[in-house]
Amino acid sequence: MKTLLLNPPSFEKFDGGASSRWPATREIESYWYPVWLTYPAGMLPGSRLLDAPPDHVSIAQTIQIAKDYEFLVLFTSTVGFESDLRIVRGMKQLNPGLKVCFVGPQVQIKPAESLLASHDIDFVVRGEFDHAVVEYANGKPVSEIANASYLKDGKPVHNPSRPLLQTAELDALPFATDVYKQHLTIENYNVPFLLHPYVSFYTTRGCPALCTFCLWPQTLSGHSWRVRSTDSVAREFRQAHEMFPQAKEFFFDDDTFNIRKDRVLELCKKFQPVGFQWSCTARVHGDYEALQAMADAGCRLLIVGFESGDAQILKNIKKGATLEMGRNFVKNAKKAGIRVHGDFILGLPGETKETMRRSIEYAKELDCETIQVSMAHAYPGTELYDQGTREGFLAGEAISDVNGHQLPHLQYPHLSREDMVTGVNKFYDEYYFRPRVAWRIVRDALWDAHERKRLYHEASSFMKLRYERWKLVRKGMDKVPMISVPPMPPSSNSEIAGETHTA
Repeated sequence: MKTLLLNPPSFEKFDGGASSRWPATREIESYWYPVWLTYPAGMLPGSRLLDAPPDHVSIAQTIQIAKDYEFLVLFTSTVGFESDLRIVRGMKQLNPGLKVCFVGPQVQIKPAESLLASHDIDFVVRGEFDHAVVEYANGKPVSEIANASYLKDGKPVHNPSRPLLQTAELDALPFATDVYKQHLTIENYNVPFLLHPYVSFYTTRGCPALCTFCLWPQTLSGHSWRVRSTDSVAREFRQAHEMFPQAKEFFFDDDTFNIRKDRVLELCKKFQPVGFQWSCTARVHGDYEALQAMADAGCRLLIVGFESGDAQILKNIKKGATLEMGRNFVKNAKKAGIRVHGDFILGLPGETKETMRRSIEYAKELDCETIQVSMAHAYPGTELYDQGTREGFLAGEAISDVNGHQLPHLQYPHLSREDMVTGVNKFYDEYYFRPRVAWRIVRDALWDAHERKRLYHEASSFMKLRYERWKLVRKGMDKVPMISVPPMPPSSNSEIAGETHTA
């Protein structure tokens, strides 16, 4: 079947689909690559991968494009689900014979509700969908496809799950970067703390960490850590370096790149001869030997989730790391000459005005090159969502405004949603308006006209959103138009229980 694989245009500048672990319209316009969709695209000759948001393809244009296809695979998100339903309604009005499959965490955790939400969805695929959608496009009946859910006589049917892909099967998948070359424009992908243009792909799937808030390991990728062989990763790294001479760095967008030291050291030996810089995600467990090996192999920057400067909050969210581990990790990274981008979250269970202050001071002590501060979100399918439902700190189901910007939807007796919005602004202000940090950012742009232009654009966007957030606080959160998420059923962790199963 002639297949369109789509990361949809839910909102303007919305990065919420096929590789975003934190679906939202960002403070600064930025986009991750739709890596999950590249694998079936590479296995289906004649298919098209359309990443609408970074290409600024409108909803109307997307609907027109779909007229020429027989099968649509749409990567949906919790925030964009209702918009995505409207898009496929328009598509089927113009192309009634179009078959539609939704994939992504939203339909994995709520397959029955997703199917019943619209008759325009022909089926959904739970979890890894690489081979499931390819099988359907090649003529296999949906009733015989593992991981698929569909309606039969108006009732949800959930086919058995398929085993997670392991090393040999991951190695057999097409290279994501081959698909980028054919379908995407890398200059359209921007992340503020990465060099532009950048190219990203995965070396592993899954994450053994148990962080209660993290969406993907609890839904799409799982807690089982599965790796590509180091030969496969090194081969794609070398090939992509030749394929994209305009790229300034590569980014390994695994849930966590540095879990196993021996694998990191082996990869570094194979990266070193290429002589090109790269960045990756990391946990604070890496020691100095591993960090120095990474630096010698071209590692420029690490994205690290520190989350909080309060020890008890780290325990509450099952982070599996301590404040002291964070301090030592940053110290060793700086010693090795690797930059660190620190991620922090305000509003996690146990948060107070005092713990927010501790997080700000901890971040300033670490003094990472750059930071990102998010408001805690309890996405359906996560342990944090179940905890919030059980303990009553979900302040309604609204998680974004009508433009997809993140809004607080957790609230505690001692900490309001307004306090969290104010806390985010204070966090950024106190961190970035320190002279040495401001100089550090400006210094990098002084000798690069492209970086100066990007810095100006990003600073303007950030200050505009910062002002809008202050207005929200003054106006009152209850008056803000929001997007609501339908509540999970009582058996949120056993969605399929009680429905019809095929043998």
